[in-house]
Amino acid sequence: MSKRMILLALIASLPLAFPVAASERYQNRPPVIVSPDLSAPWVMQLGGVPQQRQRVIAPAQRRATPVYQRQVLQQQRPVQQRQLRQQRRTLFDQPGAVSRQPVVQQAAMRPNKPIRTQIDPIFLPQMVGYETEHKPGTIVIDTNNRFLYLVMADGQAKRYGVGVGKPGFEWAGTHKVTRKAEWPSWHPPQEMIKREAAKGHYLPASMEGGPENPLGARALYLGSTLYRIHGTNAPWTIGNGVSSGCIRMRNEDVTDLYERVNVGTKVIVM
Repeated sequence: MSKRMILLALIASLPLAFPVAASERYQNRPPVIVSPDLSAPWVMQLGGVPQQRQRVIAPAQRRATPVYQRQVLQQQRPVQQRQLRQQRRTLFDQPGAVSRQPVVQQAAMRPNKPIRTQIDPIFLPQMVGYETEHKPGTIVIDTNNRFLYLVMADGQAKRYGVGVGKPGFEWAGTHKVTRKAEWPSWHPPQEMIKREAAKGHYLPASMEGGPENPLGARALYLGSTLYRIHGTNAPWTIGNGVSSGCIRMRNEDVTDLYERVNVGTKVIVM
């Protein structure tokens, strides 16, 4: 037999050998695990949980944003954020709306002139030793130290804190109480009305007595002057030079003094 015949016989026998070898090799086939999401990339299938596919833009499809557009967007972003915050505040501040964040209210502040609500305890009424030649029942007002003394017997006096005239409105002298009034009405003089109007403060021509009245609960009129010892609707000003010449006291204190003195009482202002 020629070599060619032998080679053809060998080739003819090959198809019979391969199926037998393949069946023996894969007799115990490994299990095949397929992801539930066959459309997911193979790396995502390894995790066991299908993940949301992301849209990938090919480099050729991307468009670079011009420089001037990026600058405009950067400038618009803070404005848009402020508008969004304003819309949220408007929504949450509406009546009946449930606030998701605390609403901060701006408080009116006067850093140079803080609002006072109390006075120094030294200006509260108290009995003190007071040696003087004046008779008991005399009122002596020390404007420099902001005290009013009601002279008592045995070298004693009842001392009250007072508010006095502001710079330019100080005065001194001796007068008598010519009139007493409870919850007096207020009739500011024309000079005061013009003076305050120049500052932008417009005073009424008159005001009936009451808690809001600047003269307070009681008033003791001094001689024929426009000056009075009176109460106040601003007790925290006691101990300061704040008036237009009148002597002001707390309403509690002027009421106490009012009950202790009579018309004709001597008043010394120094």
